[in-house]
Amino acid sequence: MICARLHQWLSLLLCLLIILLIKAEGGSVGITYLQDAVAKGAVCLDGSPPAYHFDKGFGDGINNWLVHMEGGGWCESVETCLSRKKTDLGSSKPMVKQFGFSGLLSSQQKSNPDFYNWNRIKVRYCDGSSFTGDVATVNPGNGLFFRGNRIWEAIIDDLLAKGMTNAKNAILSGCSAGGLASILHCDRFRALLPATTRVKCISDAGFFMHAKDVSGGQHIEDFYSQVAKLHGSVKNLPASCTSRMGMRPELCFFPQYVVQTMQTPIFFINAAYDSWQIKNILAPSAADSGKAWKSCKLDLKKCTPGQLKIIQDFRAQMLSALTGAGSSSSRGMFIDSCYAHCQAGKQITWLTDNSPTVGGTKIAKAVGDWYYERSPVQKIDCPYPCNPTCQDTDSESQIPDI
Repeated sequence: MICARLHQWLSLLLCLLIILLIKAEGGSVGITYLQDAVAKGAVCLDGSPPAYHFDKGFGDGINNWLVHMEGGGWCESVETCLSRKKTDLGSSKPMVKQFGFSGLLSSQQKSNPDFYNWNRIKVRYCDGSSFTGDVATVNPGNGLFFRGNRIWEAIIDDLLAKGMTNAKNAILSGCSAGGLASILHCDRFRALLPATTRVKCISDAGFFMHAKDVSGGQHIEDFYSQVAKLHGSVKNLPASCTSRMGMRPELCFFPQYVVQTMQTPIFFINAAYDSWQIKNILAPSAADSGKAWKSCKLDLKKCTPGQLKIIQDFRAQMLSALTGAGSSSSRGMFIDSCYAHCQAGKQITWLTDNSPTVGGTKIAKAVGDWYYERSPVQKIDCPYPCNPTCQDTDSESQIPDI
């Protein structure tokens, strides 16, 4: 009896602490279901309407808009898409009705000084294609809808109608698969807004590398090719990229080829040792049958000298691809040496006393300085394990492995 009551009190205390934390970071924001989108065929994998969370701007931020796209991996086969169909990565039905905004989305000036009073929108991710898919027919055998691009268009149209067409400032951002989407849709987003609007994009952990795995195979290339084929994505990838790729337009799923011809300013937040990429691109289970990389992938301190050399080479490839995209001040970056994935949406990595720094600068300040053009920002950290400010966060727990 005593143990049961103690458990109840501890559970209640935990709930209260979570509520207080949400309030401190910016509040809980209700969900909006876009019912009108269903008639346009803009639906989740299961046919349910798309959804987003919208916290309205206030004060001098009332005409500024930040549209942030959720991440959550991809599905490359009917089987993997079916496994998402009844989850919040494939349906709006089980999505939480309230979502706590923090980090880049926080409404607290102290926690998010440059964007706290903007109109801030979190677009939920339920299509499995980084908002690129569009297959008209639906197989009655599986009942799957591949309509990610239609979802993106319907939500942007809805936000334009709600006032974004009058935006003074606008940002398209995203984390992981959403960070990839912010790259793929960036120039289109720019084209939909008035020429007088300052439009920029932010990709958080979205710079997925076209690289070989530890066995010399092309695991991620094959995976993305399957995603593009299943979802009918190629026609919705940036034409400035696909027109240059000859017989391989699906390679424009990889940011390193897209950014070469992008016109809109963009900021990259990425860990040079991106934990998801090391686990799924560099050393996926399919390329590590002997599980030699199992301990290393969980903790870089447990890597052998040979494995660390391979990981450092992977970092070098990423830096080469990023810097090869151009050094214009319109291209900003914050590339730390943490073992992390997605850092803008969590307050602990976005802006606290203990947040990661590169060159004495935290992510929030770097992004704000770049957006408002207070100074050019291209922060690249020294190699692992040089940065003691890195946070040990479970930043990819909701992102499926491949």
